[in-house]
Amino acid sequence: MRLGISRPVDAMDGPYARRWWALGVLCISLLIIVMANTSLTVAAPDMVQSLGLGSSDLQWVIDGYTVPYAALMLILGAVGDKYSRRGALVLGLLVFAGASVAGSLVDSAGGVIASRAAMGVGAAMIMPATLSLLAATFPRAERAKAITIWTATAGLAIAVGPLVAGALLEDHGWASTFLINVPIALLGAVGALFLVPPSKAENAENAAKIDYIGGLLSVIWVGSLIYMIIEGPHFGWGAKAITAAVVAGVGFVCFVLWELRHPRPVLDVRRFAKRAFAGSTLAVALFFLAVFGAFYYLTQHLQFVLGYSPLDTGVRMLPLAGAVFVGGALTAFLTPRFGMKITVALGMTVGTVAIALLTRVDASSSYDDFVLPLIILGLAIGLSLSPCTNAIMGSFPESQLGVGGAVNSTSIELGGSLGIAILGTVLAKTYSSNLGDAAAKAAAAGGPKLPEKALSAAQDSVGAGLYVAKEVGKQVAAGAAPKVGPEKAAALGAQQAQTVVDAVHKAFADSVAHTSVVGAVILGIGTVVVAFLLPRKASQPQPAAAERSEERETERV
Repeated sequence: MRLGISRPVDAMDGPYARRWWALGVLCISLLIIVMANTSLTVAAPDMVQSLGLGSSDLQWVIDGYTVPYAALMLILGAVGDKYSRRGALVLGLLVFAGASVAGSLVDSAGGVIASRAAMGVGAAMIMPATLSLLAATFPRAERAKAITIWTATAGLAIAVGPLVAGALLEDHGWASTFLINVPIALLGAVGALFLVPPSKAENAENAAKIDYIGGLLSVIWVGSLIYMIIEGPHFGWGAKAITAAVVAGVGFVCFVLWELRHPRPVLDVRRFAKRAFAGSTLAVALFFLAVFGAFYYLTQHLQFVLGYSPLDTGVRMLPLAGAVFVGGALTAFLTPRFGMKITVALGMTVGTVAIALLTRVDASSSYDDFVLPLIILGLAIGLSLSPCTNAIMGSFPESQLGVGGAVNSTSIELGGSLGIAILGTVLAKTYSSNLGDAAAKAAAAGGPKLPEKALSAAQDSVGAGLYVAKEVGKQVAAGAAPKVGPEKAAALGAQQAQTVVDAVHKAFADSVAHTSVVGAVILGIGTVVVAFLLPRKASQPQPAAAERSEERETERV
């Protein structure tokens, strides 16, 4: 007796009756792999304190997940198409759960990084499978609506990750942010077996020759590119970063040349000559560049400058999540009436406005100044990403839905990694420069001079700056106590500490404003390029019968 549902949708007389329940399973699966990244930004301080992580260790704890996740999606999406999309989803969820348990038990930086990398492998199976199973389960008339819900779930996970992590950290340690994945992943695996119909390429037997060489080349160039994006901006453009850049460049050229010559490539790169596909892929990457970059510095501002706890920070990101659902609902109304080009361009323009509003941030800004940009940014996500994802998935035949999901998801990861790398680098350099200028002006005005070593440490990050302020206050109080007594010494120490805190807050707030200018310019230019690329009226996806005929012709050739 077979476990769970065993009848594929193609063998059913009509639409699958429990398809919306199946979508719930797919959305739960998507939720945990996105939350695994966003929740860690909140758990990071507790991990630093508990494990004694250095800045390099912490960076790779966060990014060790991203490299295998982005690099493996394309080949694993193709394998899922051939053998079993549902099998890839269930296996990915089990790997993700096992790696999460391992991550909660280790007590070293290397152990956490290895566990996070294993979670990334699981996520690389899960992400393309969710989209390919969605497309295979829903009839074309309902697919856009289902993708809108899928996209809204991704936006929800961006905001809910910090909320869940913050709630757990109120009473538990950082390990709880790993363990919370386990019951959700197991629930998703069981739900997939009983609610999600099995699916694989209809001509899987004929597609036995998976383009493994093309898949390997994609792993090499995407993995090297992500490694370079992480290593170069954060740790300097030394031998490792330069080598990764060269490998990524050579690997990309080899990948393109191989795919152009292969009769059944893992990814037909000629698709990028189609304006709807190229424009949609670029729009997804640019949007997540802006969103992940903004999320990176907004969560830091809320915690370090405005002083919110991790839980409070998560709560205050919820307006973004709610707005994503509203934007998705508007997409269902706007796209059929005005077309994809207008809807996506409108969404990207709205997103540019949201980032531009953050250029007004200064040291006196309160949370109220962030609410409107968060809402507008959420609306923009809902407006743009659903039609783009639908267009990307509609560009692939039914036999390559896993590859289509992988292309969409790889665009998200590349964009997000670039956003954190580019905007994070701008933020760090601007903050360091601002704090150095503030210290120089204070010394020139006759104020106390911050020791060079302390200033250098404070310039590393806003968190380090606040720690230095506390230590400076202690040192001033200790030095003054023998002369003026403990009470006055404590007051002097507190005053000096507050002076440094004010300087750190101002330097970081000004850096947020400056970084937002860069983000708005990038997204604004990208909006113009995407609007140019997208056709006025995108061609309709081929019906399934036509796709199958096209595939048979390809096989004969």
